Amino acid sequence: MITTPYERMGGEQTVLKLVNRFYDLMDSIPEVQEVRDMHSGDLEEIRERLFDFLSGWFGGPQLYVEKHGHPRLRQRHVMFAIGDKERDQWLHCMFKAMQDIGLDDSLQKELQQSFSKTANFMRNQSINN
Repeated sequence: MITTPYERMGGEQTVLKLVNRFYDLMDSIPEVQEVRDMHSGDLEEIRERLFDFLSGWFGGPQLYVEKHGHPRLRQRHVMFAIGDKERDQWLHCMFKAMQDIGLDDSLQKELQQSFSKTANFMRNQSINN
């Protein structure tokens, strides 16, 4: 019985496709420049970190925890000014990436809710910045 988002999406290869499409979009859409500027010029390391994190977050192997310890998302992002605009830009890339790689509609809706909740939690700037 397939129960986790990781299993439902097809596992490692789909997570990798999602991460790569996400960062390809972030690197090419002018409207997300603020969130892109938070990253280094070379996205290779952050692609690997997001892949590791999402693998575990989706219910697959806990690669991020094995390599880096507890994610401590807010603590690891505290040096970045994250407000509504940055949250929305990040979500735009992720939602578009899920659509582009052809995730099942019901899984997309489920993940959109989870991503939105987490992205709201990550804000550290006043609302409507």
